[in-house]
Amino acid sequence: MRTVRRSQLREIVPLSDTTIYEMEQRGEFPRRFNLTPRCVVWDLAEVEAWVQARRNASSAGTLETAPGPDVRSRKTRPVKSDRE
Repeated sequence: MRTVRRSQLREIVPLSDTTIYEMEQRGEFPRRFNLTPRCVVWDLAEVEAWVQARRNASSAGTLETAPGPDVRSRKTRPVKSDRE
């Protein structure tokens, strides 16, 4: 079994630490485990399988995307561009 540390994981999965943590809590991302009290790692095979599953879901069109912002609910107008 090969493992990856946080810095190596960031190279594979370009998500923030907070996003990864929240996805782990929801069961949407492979769980980390402690090698020592101060060293956490992820199983590389599980991470690669997760990336492949996301790639397959994206290709098949079954991956849910986040909704765009509702611009009608803005309280203020955006900053005017210098083109006006």
